[in-house]
Amino acid sequence: MYVNLLSDTVTMPTEAMKSVMMNAELGDDVFEQDPSVNALQEYGAGLFGMEGGLFCPSGTMTNQVAIQLHTGRTDAVICEEGSHIYQYETGGYAYNAGVAITPIRGTNGKITADQIDRHTHPQNDWYPRSSLVVIENTCNKGGGSYYTLSEIEPIASYCREHNLALHLDGARIFNALAATREDPLAWGRHFDTISICLSKGLGAPVGSLLLGSKKHMQEARRLRKVMGGGMRQAGILAAGGLYALQHHRDRLVEDHVHAAKLADVLSGLPGVRAIRPVATNIVIVEVDDPANEVVQRLAKKGIAAAAMANDLVRFVTHLDVTSEMIDYCCDVLPAVFNRA
Repeated sequence: MYVNLLSDTVTMPTEAMKSVMMNAELGDDVFEQDPSVNALQEYGAGLFGMEGGLFCPSGTMTNQVAIQLHTGRTDAVICEEGSHIYQYETGGYAYNAGVAITPIRGTNGKITADQIDRHTHPQNDWYPRSSLVVIENTCNKGGGSYYTLSEIEPIASYCREHNLALHLDGARIFNALAATREDPLAWGRHFDTISICLSKGLGAPVGSLLLGSKKHMQEARRLRKVMGGGMRQAGILAAGGLYALQHHRDRLVEDHVHAAKLADVLSGLPGVRAIRPVATNIVIVEVDDPANEVVQRLAKKGIAAAAMANDLVRFVTHLDVTSEMIDYCCDVLPAVFNRA
């Protein structure tokens, strides 16, 4: 048996999704004439009570566009030190927007209003100007940890009081909402812009949405174009994203159950020093042996996982992982860690 736990980006479109995609009504999205793209943007914006949306090829692009919307050159972006925008977007904040990062060491990827206050630069000539706070939900390097509304509200209040824009990198926001059962409309009220990924646990093949005000989306279209993100008959992709939003959100709790089951088995194995708290669909394990060696041993048993650092191995459950696959993993993991 082969079980791909490398990432939730490896999901494949379902047959129903592929059928919708192949029959999508198409147009030229650069001229805003693709009906399927327009429908996706409207539906996504409506979920969070936003005025508009913009379909982009990737979550990196939606984040990079958002940073440029809210900052000027030599400004500073405040985020948790493990954030995707800081760790995994190739320094795009500096390359595209000409801004600095003010990283905060949070708890399992999460930061607080008090921490943001301590890291907001005073208005002096020699500091970059703090202008944007970025929150990641769920937190990838935090092991899939998530914020609740009660944790976000003081952050949003602080940002409003201090004239800081607030962007949500919601690559896995629907995993968070599946866990908290909170209303996306309530989340939308707290952010200036929101990025949501369609190609992770939701199972679409490509794309992310940037959500915000009409004014922000007008400027975002221009920024998307200059970054090479203007697409033509993109509705064939957007239709998959719309299907994912309409049909795959509720099932994310299954992935959380599978992740918890993996964590239970891993927690008792020799060679596992610690497991970061498992809240959603990500299991990050601190291992005694080099992570690359552990990943190779897993591969020999037909399990794909990722080495996140020299001593960290990540497993991610998703749409294409069945209960039978999880049972198989639980059966063979003891042998992997016992080097049998």
